[in-house]
Amino acid sequence: MDNYLIMIGLEMHCEISETKSKVFSSAENSYKDLPNSNIRPIDMGFPGTLPVVNKEAVKMALMTSMILNCQQPGYIYFERKNYYYPDMPKNFQITQETKPIPVGIYGQLEYECKGEKKIATIDNLHLEEDAAASEHLGSVTHIDYNRAGVPLLELVTTPCFHSADEAVAFLETMRSIYQYAGISEADSKKGQIRCDVNVSIMDKNLDASDSKNWGTKVEIKNVNTFSGVRDAINYEIERQIEAKEDENYDEVVVQETRRWDDESCTTIRMRDKVDAIDYKYFVEPNIPKYKITKEWLEEIRASIPELANERKEKYITEYGISEYDAKILVKEKAVADYYEKTIELGINPKASSNWITSVILGHLNKFDLNISDIFLTPKMLVDLIKLIDDGTISSKQAKEVLYKSLTENKEPIKIVEEEGMKQIGDTDAINKMILEVLEEQPNAIEQYKSGRTNIVDFLVGQVMKKTRGQANPAITRNMIIEEIEKR
Repeated sequence: MDNYLIMIGLEMHCEISETKSKVFSSAENSYKDLPNSNIRPIDMGFPGTLPVVNKEAVKMALMTSMILNCQQPGYIYFERKNYYYPDMPKNFQITQETKPIPVGIYGQLEYECKGEKKIATIDNLHLEEDAAASEHLGSVTHIDYNRAGVPLLELVTTPCFHSADEAVAFLETMRSIYQYAGISEADSKKGQIRCDVNVSIMDKNLDASDSKNWGTKVEIKNVNTFSGVRDAINYEIERQIEAKEDENYDEVVVQETRRWDDESCTTIRMRDKVDAIDYKYFVEPNIPKYKITKEWLEEIRASIPELANERKEKYITEYGISEYDAKILVKEKAVADYYEKTIELGINPKASSNWITSVILGHLNKFDLNISDIFLTPKMLVDLIKLIDDGTISSKQAKEVLYKSLTENKEPIKIVEEEGMKQIGDTDAINKMILEVLEEQPNAIEQYKSGRTNIVDFLVGQVMKKTRGQANPAITRNMIIEEIEKR
């Protein structure tokens, strides 16, 4: 791979999930488990039905184009893209071609890959309706029209990525933008994100600016996960290098469309792609061209919320969180929202960050959960941290309580009460235990006075054992030293 330059372009499709209805239909725009339970006649392509543009979807599309530093149009209109698939009952898709301007063209987005700042260049962003979902079961195909007509943003980059890591880092940045801007959940588990990937290679010693030096471009369609994007790109790079170098390799790189297969971890040929498909675009006659006013554009620009990078900067400068922890906290908007809620409830930002990044996110990763799936609320976490601050329980006990709360769906305070975990702060009770321990460890005093002061840690541990971890460790330590020095 070191002898080659890699050129990767992306087409990212993301469903707008935060509108009440679909893009041209009054059907509810929400994820439904029951197939074909959320449709209207227009979604099914019935004769005589007419589309009505969802203004909120257009607003969100324009907002995205602004975040990507694209040019916005003076007018918007839609076009018909004609193709004949079973998941498109009208036999055309209402979309936007790149000429004239869709909701945005020629943008740039800064993203970070392995600690290094990179710039992705955007060719265009356009708004369209999604197709139905097909499920292939042997010789039978089931079609779910719940997805038909869901507003879909298609983002097309230039071939500006040079590794799978760069491509995935960009996609993660875009997912974050969609989530923080309130445009989409961007949940791949619900099929809200899909990617097409274009990959080609060239010898490193050739002139990269001359397109003739680049190898044949291969397209990989409909990759549904970011891990799949990474694996598909890396496999395709190796496949193309092997085809170029190995005379006995039985595949030739041709311009074609392939798909990523999760089971075999390979890309598989689907069809030739010699020329661009003629979709016979023409202006959608049932949706009039309409003007995008400067006033509306300014209103949209002013409504762009605080994005991940802005929150990250705030966590570092205002809350004193390390850059590493801040990056972890803002990766998922739901996690950042959870964190901010704890701060609103009056807890120390560093303490909250420590518990979320260490214990809670570890639990989520272990069981493949979202933070919205857990029983523990921000208020419960705050109550637990306050029990540590006021000396009711130790940090070690708090960790046990937190794990138990996450796995058993119990409030931390109730766990502390039920298991009698409150720390003993009564000095008389602690002193009694200290005297017992010193009697059991007659050499401890002599060791301490001979310079082995770390024996105190051992003695604290013995007291903690006798009290089942309930003695206040700080008070216990001071009292042990005081008792020893009296002798």
